[in-house]
Amino acid sequence: MSKILFVLTSNPFMLDGTPTGLWLEEFAVPYMALATAGHDVTVSSVVGGQVPVDPNSAPSEEQKEAWAAAIAKLENTPSFEAFSAEEFDAIYMPGGHGTVFDMPFNKKLHDLIFAFDKAGKVVSSVCHAPAVFGGMRDENGLPFVKGRTLAAFTNSEEEAAGATKNVPFLLETRLIELGAIHQRSDDWTPKAVRDGNLITGQNPQSSAAVAELLKEALA
Repeated sequence: MSKILFVLTSNPFMLDGTPTGLWLEEFAVPYMALATAGHDVTVSSVVGGQVPVDPNSAPSEEQKEAWAAAIAKLENTPSFEAFSAEEFDAIYMPGGHGTVFDMPFNKKLHDLIFAFDKAGKVVSSVCHAPAVFGGMRDENGLPFVKGRTLAAFTNSEEEAAGATKNVPFLLETRLIELGAIHQRSDDWTPKAVRDGNLITGQNPQSSAAVAELLKEALA
């Protein structure tokens, strides 16, 4: 089976200090789907250590039980810097507001994603995690997303979440400004898009659909 590197946010706060981090569902649902299908999943984070989880994504008792294997992986993660694209078939970044802070400006992470992309390997993310692409330009200054079709958390969803003034930029606006072809569904409904080796999803509700596209791409 395929080997997949998950890279999770390490950022625990919004601009005003409100706690945030990983949106748990966007990690746990794909993790369980891929691991159950027999894929080898390695969980890492931006700086390593315990991954902060957005309090608003706290699991129910039923979810705690269903996601136990995934949740256990959050306690002591290695940094993504310990790994290379050569070791894996795909990279996946789940969202949460934390990703808007520690992924768009991380050149080492960008270099890793470019290595996956240039090797024709799957690059995938969901919800806020496509923010990582907002800072990615190649050696010629071309934005990573220019001309590529994708989905990501929308401006209207950010407004509904009451967070438009609490993030460094609006994700939908940033990606479109960089030349992405942004596709969306209604707020809080599933939308997953595959454009070649790039797989993206709009919101937490898209996590399962992104996992399915990942499995198809790796089959």
